[in-house]
Amino acid sequence: MAPPRHSLLLLVAALLAAAALFLICPAEAGVVGVNYGRVANNLPNPAAVVQLLKQQGVTQVKLYDADPTVLRALANTGIKVVVALPNEQLAAAASRASYALQWVRRNVAAYYPATQIHGIAVGNEVFATAKNATAQLVPAMANVHAALARLNMDKDVKVSSPVALTALATSYPSSAGVFREDLAMPVMKPMLDFLAQTGSYLMVNAYPFFAYSGNAGDISLDYALFRPNAGVQDAGNGLKYYSLLDAQLDAVFAAVNRLGGNYNGVRVVVSETGWPSKGDADEVGASPANAAAYNGNLARRVLSGNAGTPLRPDADMDVYLFALFNENQKPGPTSERNYGVFYPNQQKVYDVEFVLGRGGNAAAGGGGQGNNGGLGWQENGGPSSGGGSTTSGNPSSGVKVTTGEAWCVANAMVGEQRLLAALNYACGEGGADCKAIQPGAACYEPNTMVAHASYAFNDYYQRKGRSIGTCDFAGAAYVVNQAPTPTLYSTSFFTPLIYVYRAYVSPWTVGPAVVVSGESSCPHDGGRALICC
Repeated sequence: MAPPRHSLLLLVAALLAAAALFLICPAEAGVVGVNYGRVANNLPNPAAVVQLLKQQGVTQVKLYDADPTVLRALANTGIKVVVALPNEQLAAAASRASYALQWVRRNVAAYYPATQIHGIAVGNEVFATAKNATAQLVPAMANVHAALARLNMDKDVKVSSPVALTALATSYPSSAGVFREDLAMPVMKPMLDFLAQTGSYLMVNAYPFFAYSGNAGDISLDYALFRPNAGVQDAGNGLKYYSLLDAQLDAVFAAVNRLGGNYNGVRVVVSETGWPSKGDADEVGASPANAAAYNGNLARRVLSGNAGTPLRPDADMDVYLFALFNENQKPGPTSERNYGVFYPNQQKVYDVEFVLGRGGNAAAGGGGQGNNGGLGWQENGGPSSGGGSTTSGNPSSGVKVTTGEAWCVANAMVGEQRLLAALNYACGEGGADCKAIQPGAACYEPNTMVAHASYAFNDYYQRKGRSIGTCDFAGAAYVVNQAPTPTLYSTSFFTPLIYVYRAYVSPWTVGPAVVVSGESSCPHDGGRALICC
């Protein structure tokens, strides 16, 4: 006997719901770790730091040495650790296999597996900071790996070396990316051969801040901070870029491709990236608001599985933010001492999610920003109130707490299918008021997917009180702290819409489209900050 018609409709609806969820859920997501530098005289002890890492949900940490106190503190925590063999030891490790073996025994094997060391960074930015050791880098890496193999640890502990973007002779446009002639064949090709043979990954230190600060007249701040922007077309490869970090990474991929060989299996790990919260007068863009936007938007993108670049869209990527603390003894300009997510007293400089949807944790020295989408910041390192909204006055501690305005916008990079699935959810069971983006209504124009999705996502986000996790939609949206410009969404992120959403009775129902009558003007219900035309 044929099943009843209503049962078939329910089955179809369930299948469509599953398909839509598949579209908005990324297959894999990367990890956001942090660099734990200690060039300071006022940092908490390692045991306290480890508690802070655990409270914030940090699962990976990268060190600049192999300090015994730190490694012991990290034991039995489940936090994965990258240790470092310093630049000054490269010559010894390269020339004497016995030295490399002794180093691995003393600094890795002695703590493993209680301390989950899963990587060794051999040197750091050797081409930029220790040029006399350049020729010794790959031999040192090979000897360290041989030592791991001798101790039967090479399957679990990988060897790499962080490379700065100064290794590129050309990085703009991305398609023209090429390594410097003195590095390409003598060092980078042997290194990539080594990484491919050992199943390791290429570490890249990338800082869009430097490019923006030095060229602020030519580079859009929104482009540098992962905020909505018109994009930059690369005439060489035909790809369009919406973030400066993507462009930098694709310049590295282009340079790798020019070496020949098959390196598609070599993953890239962003071993350092960040944005300073303070800088000198000539360090354009250094501010707590921009640091919060850069690191917050990047973290959400990685955690939601959208870390791929235009050249490698399916690449999952781990990222290590620089840095855990402001380090008061770092030399150089003011920015060098102000990259930290935390002040030395463990108070937050600004909010960053290390676990998707987790948000700030006031008990862990959180900045008390609460429901501001993770884009709040503190001007000083003192204790803050637990308030969750914009604070015009000072808390009882006397420390000024600032929380910027927040809007939820569509992430154009996830593509039309995932945006549509998320849009249908927001306008359907999510409860967003989408009347204003219906044909003929006040906010129907610009008639693009990104514009309509941004309106719906933001309505949902504001209705939920800007709660942590309510502007994500599995990576299809993210928070910005400057009002989006409506005309931006008519700059052809996607082609104009030629359909009516089918999601107003139920987001996954099958049947004729239901058009809800529009209103004559954009609603501003209860003072909510809506994206409108």
